[in-house]
Amino acid sequence: MAAPLVELRQMQKSFGGIHAVDHVSIDLNPGEVVGVLGHNGAGKSVLMKMLSGALPRDGGEIWINGAQATINNPRDARDYQIETIYQYLALADNLDAASNLFLGRELVTPMGFLDDATMEAETRRILARLNPNFRRFHTPVAGLSGGQRQSVAIARAVYFNAKILIMDEPTAALGVQETRMVAELIEQLKSEGIGIFLIDHDIHQVKLLCDRANVMKNGRLVGTVEVDKVTEDDMLGMIIAGKCPPSGIPGPGAIE
Repeated sequence: MAAPLVELRQMQKSFGGIHAVDHVSIDLNPGEVVGVLGHNGAGKSVLMKMLSGALPRDGGEIWINGAQATINNPRDARDYQIETIYQYLALADNLDAASNLFLGRELVTPMGFLDDATMEAETRRILARLNPNFRRFHTPVAGLSGGQRQSVAIARAVYFNAKILIMDEPTAALGVQETRMVAELIEQLKSEGIGIFLIDHDIHQVKLLCDRANVMKNGRLVGTVEVDKVTEDDMLGMIIAGKCPPSGIPGPGAIE
């Protein structure tokens, strides 16, 4: 079998005497959405920040496409085609879609001027692939819906060749229609072989969007389940009691 797109092996992170992430191992395959689920303080965000280079790890290994990776900062992560889409998106509200897409990586003409025409054309091309209904190219993103803002943030990551996305609660505060739009975006990314780690605490959204889910509690991995083989109550039991259902794979040190 081909190596996973990402393997996190025995990842560790402590803050003082608190083990925020305690020997956690999870993986991700191409074209797969894997949830990282748990209450606030479970360690899920800390784990993903070590993959994204936002936090240094105290121990463990990161493997990308079967080879050990060196990730010490976000630039290293981008070199491995890893991009993070945060809950608050980190978009410049006063700028339109194209200006956000190329923010900090603007295209210039041979004369050294901003190449606005090419940047808009490229923005239209990538958004047509991800969200064919997107039309508001000249509207500052502050005036876009939540789903449209997600489209811009995802387009920015994918345009610069991300193969691994970390998405932080992508449907938080979105309505039903916008949540459906994000689900369609995720399905499109999966079809292109992009792997997605989805951080969330909403069991319903994990059931809706993910193929597998890793549940964490108190810094440890409770277990990994295929979401279509467990109920929402099963996952709730993992979060609250730290118990893995019979159909799941318990993490080391999980409560039995």
